[in-house]
Amino acid sequence: MKLALIGVGHAGSRIVDRALERELETGRDLCNGNVLVFDTAADAFDDITHVPSDCQVRFGDIHPDVDADGVGGDPDLGVTVAREDVQELRRAFDAVDFNDVDGLLLVAGLGGGTGGGAGAVLLEELQAICDKPIYALGVLPEADEPDRCALTASRALQSFVGIADNVICFDNDAWRSTVSYTDTAESEADRPYDELDRTVVSHVLTAFGASESAAMTTAAENRIDASDITRTLETGGVSSIGRATLELDRSDDGRSWLPSWLPLPSWLEGDAVDGPADAAEVKRLVRRAIDSQLTLPCAVDSTYRVLVVLSGPPTAVSRKGFESARYWLEQETGTVEVLAGDEPRPDASTLTATVLLSTVTDVPRIDALQERGRTAAEAADESESGDAEFVW
Repeated sequence: MKLALIGVGHAGSRIVDRALERELETGRDLCNGNVLVFDTAADAFDDITHVPSDCQVRFGDIHPDVDADGVGGDPDLGVTVAREDVQELRRAFDAVDFNDVDGLLLVAGLGGGTGGGAGAVLLEELQAICDKPIYALGVLPEADEPDRCALTASRALQSFVGIADNVICFDNDAWRSTVSYTDTAESEADRPYDELDRTVVSHVLTAFGASESAAMTTAAENRIDASDITRTLETGGVSSIGRATLELDRSDDGRSWLPSWLPLPSWLEGDAVDGPADAAEVKRLVRRAIDSQLTLPCAVDSTYRVLVVLSGPPTAVSRKGFESARYWLEQETGTVEVLAGDEPRPDASTLTATVLLSTVTDVPRIDALQERGRTAAEAADESESGDAEFVW
């Protein structure tokens, strides 16, 4: 699926930049160069290295309440300056070829004033000018961030869900403890979110970028295309992505790079057949993707639709295992609407399972965020909480 990438605010711009970097590393062309980043801070794009300078848009800089740091975490100010500069923002969208993509993905940190506030205005504008699906990737703040961030995020999430066709969430709080920083370069020591950004990008790229790889020279048996992803996400609401990877042994000869539990392909002489061991391994891989690697932890049986993609060497994808995993997903999620496909990557050294859970409704993290937001609103001055201009 081809997606235009729109980053809003510091977190959104940073993630979009990492997505372009990851495109180069993996050979997946997700956006076809259709990319824009927006921010209100003077130094917003200092760390942006892959988004072209003519695709970097600073707005709100002439507003009297916007300083060098942007809107200062105030989502209502973010909404105000975005509406005041709406003509400039619309002109910026001229750089996006809507005919060249299947949809758009707006990326924003929901706890920020620009991402959470102005991001909602940009979603409205995109819905008004584009007839393609408009998705959002919303990053939830960590639990130890200020109450104001929780309030902003809870309000922003409601706004985004009401405007976007679907909102994929990434929970920084759930993932922070799982990311290893042992290999982080000293020059990146002051950029603690880099590894988290790369994590969310990996999940999004394998879910939306299936079949968009230049290295995919082998035809897929069950190709995932844009219509499959659109159908999965058309139920709206909040969604989550799971991903798990299995390292393959690719040592000396043709046989040795296959895991022991896989059958030999016909071109490798032998009579081995697809057996229960390989089916079980693929099933375990898919299960691991949703048990411990979801971008937003949730009850999997509260999802409406599911999409599962297996990426890797064609010989490493067990048909029986794949069907077994699909059936298991139907049982676990309680829905028969499970779409499945494969992404052949002949030179890959891993087998990756990516699971997209669309429209999840049982999400304790969001419940806790909204409760904290309500508490923060009650504690705030009535004039500040009651006169909010936020997009709902």
